[in-house]
Amino acid sequence: MQSTKSDSPQREDIQDDEVIGTAVQRSLIVLATLACLGGATFLALKFLQPPPPEEHAIPLTLPEVRDTQAVELPRIPLVDITQQAGIDWQHVSGMEGEKLLPETMGGGVAVWDYDRDGDQDILLVGSRSWPWAKQAIDSPRSLCLYQNNGAAQFTDVTHASGLDIEFYGMGPAIGDFDNDGWPDLFLTAVGQNHLFENEEGKFLDITATAGVAGLDSAWSTGATWFDYDNDGRLDLFVADYVVWQRDLDLSLGFSLTGIGRAYGQPTAFRGTQSRLYHNDGNGEFSDVTQAMGIEVVNADTGVAVGKGLGVAAIDVDHDGWTDLIVANDTVRNFLYLNISGKRFEESGIPLGIAFDRSGNSTGAMGIDCAYLRNDDSLAIAIGNFANEQSSLYVSRGSQPPFVDSAMASGMGPASRLNLTFGMFFADLDLDSRQDIVCSNGHLEAEISKVQATQHYEQPPQFFWNAGAQGSTELVPLGEDQLGADALVPLVGRGAAYGDLDNDGDLDIILISNSGPVRVLRNDQELKHHWVRLELEGTGSSNRDAYGATVTLNAGGQTYRRTTTSTRSYLSQCEHPLTFGLGSVAEVDSVTIRWPNGETQQLTELEVDKTHILQQPPSSEN
Repeated sequence: MQSTKSDSPQREDIQDDEVIGTAVQRSLIVLATLACLGGATFLALKFLQPPPPEEHAIPLTLPEVRDTQAVELPRIPLVDITQQAGIDWQHVSGMEGEKLLPETMGGGVAVWDYDRDGDQDILLVGSRSWPWAKQAIDSPRSLCLYQNNGAAQFTDVTHASGLDIEFYGMGPAIGDFDNDGWPDLFLTAVGQNHLFENEEGKFLDITATAGVAGLDSAWSTGATWFDYDNDGRLDLFVADYVVWQRDLDLSLGFSLTGIGRAYGQPTAFRGTQSRLYHNDGNGEFSDVTQAMGIEVVNADTGVAVGKGLGVAAIDVDHDGWTDLIVANDTVRNFLYLNISGKRFEESGIPLGIAFDRSGNSTGAMGIDCAYLRNDDSLAIAIGNFANEQSSLYVSRGSQPPFVDSAMASGMGPASRLNLTFGMFFADLDLDSRQDIVCSNGHLEAEISKVQATQHYEQPPQFFWNAGAQGSTELVPLGEDQLGADALVPLVGRGAAYGDLDNDGDLDIILISNSGPVRVLRNDQELKHHWVRLELEGTGSSNRDAYGATVTLNAGGQTYRRTTTSTRSYLSQCEHPLTFGLGSVAEVDSVTIRWPNGETQQLTELEVDKTHILQQPPSSEN
């Protein structure tokens, strides 16, 4: 989240970006010609000079040049079923006029099968009234757990499940840390965090004994479960945002002309350290933040650099060890390379994700990773502040570094004006290519008074993946393709997906800050085939199989998915992996690389069905 400025670009800036993109492509052709003409001179001089000193240069990856190709956009109606589904929860932020920074940042959502009945349930995370509030809202629900009856009809079971608590919540992270088959729940907050153990559908707060509460003064945001040392037990990473106190916030006197008191700039608050907890296997966790190299400080001042919001855990260099990516607000993004489970090396700058394509830090928030092009190149999508393009870092092949391909893909110009929090990959039309969903919304209710191009409530965006061969890889869909419900503006924050009605396609849940939740049912009728795979580790790998990679072959094509914990912004999507197959009606093979490094190959999986795949007994046991 960046500062709110009064001199924002106009709508024409989107067209300017497109012109710039075309100019860049033409310039590359000129540069290539000049390079050929200068080649002979270079070779002649090369052997007449002494060898240069050894250098460690950052690899340069040039933008892509694309040819024009027409595409036909699919119809993917997304219908608002919130009311008929029985969901009436509304996010509470505690707003009363003081405009305190945490009020702008919630809330979160998780789609998960908490009771193991095969249906995807919904957990909604809000905040509360401030303790000093003059008019506290009656019975604010910081949490709300909805149980799915299997047909996208939901019942509020918050109290019965033991989750009827009051705290200033941010977001969830789901992970079976004790490998008993029941997904446990970690919750980030302003103040102490919470860990709930799932005891067959009833939740017990074990925060104190587990040792993962954090400091009373901390403000935690994104969190994720992953097994960083491949010992079969899930460890926990918790991103902290900034050093914040109410008195400090009020004393800084943020204001906007025509509005008065405004929400503060994160640049005015000091950064802080995120935390890494090792699962000791006895219900307790050890803080290994410093020992594992997670702390990042300014070399000159010794002050913590990070202002973390979004977190992703994925093996970026395919070495079998899960790495960490942190989307930081107004400072460089972090990429922690996992060095064989012994330590982490923060490598965001040399690997190309620290800054945007201009070399600047962004107001980075939501994050997700996927094999966007159905090959071995990994894509990292990050939602940024208003008047900044969303980022799309893509590797060339299976190894970093990454290059920001947002402009070339078509997503960049279309995302520039929006303030994007939630962001995730999902194959909405089941055509085998993963699309991108963005949940947008500003911080200031009256922002349009000072920035004519900005609005508090903003429509979500849906980018259809047309394939990497055409001039536009990610095409924004409109009302003709999605219907009116999908594009109704909201103050978007958390966003997630799950198959709520068990029909094979992916439905969407959007959280609105200080507003109602929105559930969009996917009513596409394209008759595309699909297969859903739910992985279960057995001892030598963690039960959730976080870190496993699945490679599916069908119709002469190869598709990849990775099991992960949290995605998007303060959110978690469902556990099963959905592979859209388009018109292909047969799966040739599935290869699973389990988190412990063992592989398993399957054939003859029936399409249009969900399969539960359990890891075979380890050869080490």
